[in-house]
Parts: sequence; C-alpha cells; structure tokens
Amino acid sequence: MQRCATCHQANGEGAPNMIPPLIRTTYVLGNKTRLVGIVLNGLNGEMKVNGNLYGNEMPSLSDLSDTDVAAVLTFVRNSFGNKASAVSAEIVKKARAEKK
Repeated sequence: MQRCATCHQANGEGAPNMIPPLIRTTYVLGNKTRLVGIVLNGLNGEMKVNGNLYGNEMPSLSDLSDTDVAAVLTFVRNSFGNKASAVSAEIVKKARAEKK
C-alpha cells in the first residue's frame, strides 16, 4: 500500500492514460522475470497494456529486498481477481544479478 497504491490505486485499477492497471494484464500475469525487471529497473516512456497506452514513469524499487519484491509481486499476481503462480526471492535475486 505504501509504495504501489499511490499510483496503481488500492484496487489495482491504475489511472487512465497515466498508470497501467495491475488487473489481468500480461505484464502482471505473464513472464515473472520481466515483471521483476520492471520493479527493479522502473519504467520510462510509453507502454501499451491491454490495448491502452500509458505514459507515466515508474520509479525503480530496487531498494527493496529480494524477499520483499517477491512478496509484493506474489500479492499482486494473486489479488484484484488475478490468479498466477508465486514469484520467488530466487527469481528476484537472479534478475538483480543479471542487471549488474
């Protein structure tokens, strides 16, 4: 709630044309490594999600521990009507190491 809900909203709906939703999107439900990369590296520029264009910057949350990133992403992948497998701290650790 402290880091994500400010932009993505408590209900995961985001903000039209600015912040993409966390609800049933390929970004959330798809490739875990890509999702971890978004959290660790942030995003800058436009991206298309579920056919809609979003343009706000997402800051890097690389200051979070591997365990915290995994917990947040597992929560998001299983909230707001989403049903997807957990993200492990090991996946986060590997993605963080590849980033360097």
